[in-house]
Amino acid sequence: MRTGPNAAADEQSAGGASVAGVGRVAQAEPSVGGRGPLSHRRSASDRRVGLLLLAPAVLALAAVTLFPLAYNLWNSFHVDQLANPSAGNGFSGLQNYRALFNEPGFSADLAHTLFFTAVSVGIEMCLGLAIAVVISKPFKGRGLVRAAILVPWAVPTVVSAMLWKTMVDPQSGFVNYLLGVLHLPGAGIAWSAQTWTSWAVVIVADAWKTTPLVAVILLAGLQTIPGDVYEAAQVDGAGAWRRFRSVTLPLLKPALLVALIFRTLAAFLVFDVVYILTGGGPGSSTETLGYLDWKAFLVNTDFGYGGAVSVSLVVMALVIAFGYTRLVRPSTN
Repeated sequence: MRTGPNAAADEQSAGGASVAGVGRVAQAEPSVGGRGPLSHRRSASDRRVGLLLLAPAVLALAAVTLFPLAYNLWNSFHVDQLANPSAGNGFSGLQNYRALFNEPGFSADLAHTLFFTAVSVGIEMCLGLAIAVVISKPFKGRGLVRAAILVPWAVPTVVSAMLWKTMVDPQSGFVNYLLGVLHLPGAGIAWSAQTWTSWAVVIVADAWKTTPLVAVILLAGLQTIPGDVYEAAQVDGAGAWRRFRSVTLPLLKPALLVALIFRTLAAFLVFDVVYILTGGGPGSSTETLGYLDWKAFLVNTDFGYGGAVSVSLVVMALVIAFGYTRLVRPSTN
């Protein structure tokens, strides 16, 4: 070990060399965290490539959704009656919206839509959660059961509605026949002749069709819950119901909200099931806002009034979606 002035000089020169070496390495390598010029250029290039890849899909969606929406918005502020060309095609301001909100049937159709949405979505969420919990447990033939529950969802809505219409037919349907064989009330009911029975058929048909979708979404949410959480709760003495209420439901909240958003918006815009099963009847007791929109466009050929109905539906759907996003937003506390 060297001592004295020479040793101090050697250490100073070695320290200088080390600092110079570190400086050269810092100049040669990009900065930590990807903030160097090369990293910036690569990030900009990646963004441009990503935008180019997304451009065709964005343009297709814009052509499919934005143009009809803009066209309906334009129609809603104009007179456009195909059956009455003499009425012209001039600007009418809020006349179509005033006619819509002042129409006696609008409030009834809105009430029908809200009733159908609340009841059908409530039933589908409860049944979908029960099915998801059952098929998430290991049992023999679970794969077959999981595939089988998707069959109703895979059937087109028109086909499933026609199927239910045939089943509840008082002459050829097997529902009344089965009720009669089992000596249950309702064997002689004409299901489409009364308001409450018509709604029952519509809601059951819709629930049969879309409950599998809810079940699949909730099943995916259940698969993300760690098993250690259940084991810890069981060690603490929590029973099955306590584990479901205190562990499953809180951790399943994001999946529940996703399913709730999808189903609420779809139910609020319902048309096809009502059109096929009841045709809005008896009378207008099962008409919804979607059915009112169809009548305005294709029955009365009043594109201005139909545009007002369509825009109002979109605005209401956006309000519902915004309300749900407020629920989904994570807490910042």
